[in-house]
Amino acid sequence: MNLGMKLIDRHSSETENRTVLEQSRRILTIVAMLVLFIATGRSQDVVDRLIATVGDGSSVEVITLSDLKWQLALQPGVPLDRIRKEDLERARDSMVDQRIFALEAKRFPRPAPEDSVIKAEIERITKYFPSLADFEQRLRSVGFSSVKDENFERLIAQRVSIERYIEFRFKSFVVVTPEEINRYYREVYVPAFRRRQPGVVVPSLDEKRVELRAELVEERVADRISEFLDDAKRRIEVDLIAEP
Repeated sequence: MNLGMKLIDRHSSETENRTVLEQSRRILTIVAMLVLFIATGRSQDVVDRLIATVGDGSSVEVITLSDLKWQLALQPGVPLDRIRKEDLERARDSMVDQRIFALEAKRFPRPAPEDSVIKAEIERITKYFPSLADFEQRLRSVGFSSVKDENFERLIAQRVSIERYIEFRFKSFVVVTPEEINRYYREVYVPAFRRRQPGVVVPSLDEKRVELRAELVEERVADRISEFLDDAKRRIEVDLIAEP
């Protein structure tokens, strides 16, 4: 919810509404800058650039240029020496969604991820790169010392927390019936397999049942997440302050 929305009388004029919203945005920006100064430990020398804020009226999440670079460092194949504008914009949009989930997750407090879980997640990410040394080189280029950097581990812990929230919020309650799997096999899987591999014997339903169920679950989770984000962006104030 926007910071100023609670203050707006639904019978107020449109002009009054715009004034309150603009005041709310200024408040969010000031708070975000204060958070950024505290995070960097420097009030006279801004070492990072504020890109956006995401607020729900009681809490504000900050997105900085460093956040975007950290995001890109975890993506194999994305160049970091000369970062492309389109990559930064894509990272910004992804970070906005992540910050929305972070705000929502605060409403359902859960235990912090265990050290073993954080370590396992780092190992999983590392496997997408040619070697640990290659991955750590990317991390150093965006300000981390290694995979054991406390700030990097904190970043991964935040990502794991968001993933756990998504698992709890969207995936736990998905139900896929045997009839739906059968129909998906007949109407989607078999035709697609025959197009890709003409003349090859199509695997049986029993062979593919577990895989097809997982695909259906993921599709429904993706649909629910999309609907949730569309709704959340009507309630949550997303302020794009600067171009990445």
